Amino acid sequence: MRIGYARVSTREQNSVSQRQLLAEAGCEEIYIDEGVSGKTASRPELDKALTRLRRGDTLVITRLSRLFRSLKHLISLTGDLRERGVDLKVTQQDIDTSTSTGRLMFHLLGAFDEFNRELIVEGTREGLAATTNRGRNGGRPHKLSMRQIKQVYQMLDERGPDDRPVWNVTGIARHFAVSRPTIYKLIDDRAELAAHLTGR
Repeated sequence: MRIGYARVSTREQNSVSQRQLLAEAGCEEIYIDEGVSGKTASRPELDKALTRLRRGDTLVITRLSRLFRSLKHLISLTGDLRERGVDLKVTQQDIDTSTSTGRLMFHLLGAFDEFNRELIVEGTREGLAATTNRGRNGGRPHKLSMRQIKQVYQMLDERGPDDRPVWNVTGIARHFAVSRPTIYKLIDDRAELAAHLTGR
């Protein structure tokens, strides 16, 4: 059985688009949490969906961000699904853990997020060490904290019910009171990391 799950945040109007995509993916049952942000811990419909899943079933979502609150949550939940013999299909990101290619892509995405976080931490430490050696106080190359950089990436990945980006570069720059080139630099950094991970 294919069981679909969708989440609609407070900025979105309805769940029609996600429901349609899940139906087209062959979902026999669809559970939707409405008015729930990406960081909200309480998701009653998700709990129901997870309870319904049995060995051999497939949990279907439209995008990874609809299901997971963080990389830690991603690793924990997917590990639980794997132990239960449940596959995961992400319709808009070509991920299907029932296939070897899908499993590889899924692990690459998870590895990329973890690698990106480690690089941000390492780069900040190296920058602080370099400025200390020159006798100056440390600064932030991106003008943003590590937590804010993570938020920028989350905002860039957020999609509306029509699968279009919720935020644009100008909006994100204004939100964090930085210049647009600062946000574009973060986008370029992530694209470069992705290229290295995929060998392109």
